[in-house]
Amino acid sequence: MKNDVIICRCQEVTEQEIIDAIRDGASTVDGVKRRTRACMGLCQGKTCERLIERIIARETGKNPAEILPNNARMPARPITVGLFRDKEGE
Repeated sequence: MKNDVIICRCQEVTEQEIIDAIRDGASTVDGVKRRTRACMGLCQGKTCERLIERIIARETGKNPAEILPNNARMPARPITVGLFRDKEGE
């Protein structure tokens, strides 16, 4: 029951999925992210990144300060080419 707790609400990733990713070799937040899609939702990890860091520290025995943070990227949305058009040149 405890491991069914949702850690990443945006992607609905459970604690057990994160533990499984760590046991599969993930030792950083990015490693967990690549295996589970945690930190890839609308909040970009602002809600779950610290929780994932704590789980990694607990499961690996590392000091939480040693856990590498998530490589944050700005969210991207597709746009139309027309948005680049010069309005004055119409």
